[in-house]
Amino acid sequence: MKQKDITALLDEPACNHNKKSKSGCAKPKPGSAAGGCAFDGAQIALLPIADVAHIVHGSIACAGSSWDNRGTRSSGSTLYKIGMTTDLTEQDIVMGRGEKRLFHSIKQAIDTYQPAAVFVYNTCIPALVGDDIDAVCKSANDKWGVSVVPVDAAGFYGTKNLGNRIAGESMVKYVVGTREPDPLPPSSVKEGITVHDVNLIGEYNIAGELWHVLPLLDELGLRVLCTLSGDARFREVQTMHRAKVNMMVCSKAMINVARKLKDAFGTVWFEGSFYGVTDVSKALRDFARLIDDPDLTQRTESLISREEARIDQALEPWRERLRGKRVLLYTGGVKSWSIISALQDLGMHVVATGTKKSTEEDKARIRELMGEDVKMLEDGNPRALLKLVRDENVDILIAGGRNMYTALKARLPFLDINQERDFGYEGYTGMIELARQLALTVECPVWEAVRRPAPWKKNLQKAAGAET
Repeated sequence: MKQKDITALLDEPACNHNKKSKSGCAKPKPGSAAGGCAFDGAQIALLPIADVAHIVHGSIACAGSSWDNRGTRSSGSTLYKIGMTTDLTEQDIVMGRGEKRLFHSIKQAIDTYQPAAVFVYNTCIPALVGDDIDAVCKSANDKWGVSVVPVDAAGFYGTKNLGNRIAGESMVKYVVGTREPDPLPPSSVKEGITVHDVNLIGEYNIAGELWHVLPLLDELGLRVLCTLSGDARFREVQTMHRAKVNMMVCSKAMINVARKLKDAFGTVWFEGSFYGVTDVSKALRDFARLIDDPDLTQRTESLISREEARIDQALEPWRERLRGKRVLLYTGGVKSWSIISALQDLGMHVVATGTKKSTEEDKARIRELMGEDVKMLEDGNPRALLKLVRDENVDILIAGGRNMYTALKARLPFLDINQERDFGYEGYTGMIELARQLALTVECPVWEAVRRPAPWKKNLQKAAGAET
């Protein structure tokens, strides 16, 4: 990828950073890829497309460090679970055999698995030696008649967020608009309901939580043409251009997709969240508002009224157990504010939230929820987190897996909220699961046990007292 292409992706008109700086998003700096490089961001953005063969063009380390690093789930094909790589060695690089190996790797993937398409991810080494993956993918596409899509996202191009955008750019450039949606079967259309097509962008179906939301959309007559990319299929990505509304679920990760679909096809979009009762209801209302169908609006309000009453009753026993508990939330992006709303629905008090990967709009939403004096953590090193835990009498730390051992060493209850988790928290039903996991974590008897002095220390203290 040329420097001008990277600069164009950083200069994103729909991103709030452009209002603050003429250069748009921050340019990559040395060490900025430590939290995830561009290749990592591109692959995690597209890997949930389940019926595609995902080939990493590079050394085995790149494939090993990034494969299956999200807990995304599929309702059908599991091809995305098979890690594929060209496994370049020093000899391949020195002898210039990278392109040849890639071509044969594509052939092997097609012959063995008959995928709907092949995605080829460029990494640092072949990018540095100049392998032309675009030419190889085009040649393979012409020879075998299978869509072979280059995703040029070498790690040194920049951060994970840039990789997300590169992935979205590849989908818009090579995939979106290459097929029309299938007609709706007559049996699937309910009498008197007009079906409207929508897309969910930046939704990854972590722990299957998307399946909590789809029945709601289906009841309203909202057909999800594509979820980019949780539980998606290649043929669904091809039809994204025909949606009436796009919902940006994951805080600007692929905002360029939403903007370009609006520019090219006039598809309106909004940013929303499916975490927490308040935000789920707001997302459903936003769909109805933008589609502007009076019948849909009426059915949406009816569904929200029914579900909120049901969920309020189901959550009351959990609220009694969780009300007033103090939470330190250290995450980023959409979860930096959407989880706050969910916790407030449960009567819990969020003392601070992490904003390392949050946009300016995310921070504005946090202030709206928690007030102007809210504590936002940019630096989440263990010492800073533990100091805040002590100063604010925190009852539970909610964060990503990398912070788990910090909490355990401090004998503090910990709940994993990031992509490695095993439980889905989206939708009205997901709120019950979130409440359940919070209560089980905070009330676990192990915390009281580990905070007591060890038995042998008690004995030593008694012995010391007896000697004196």
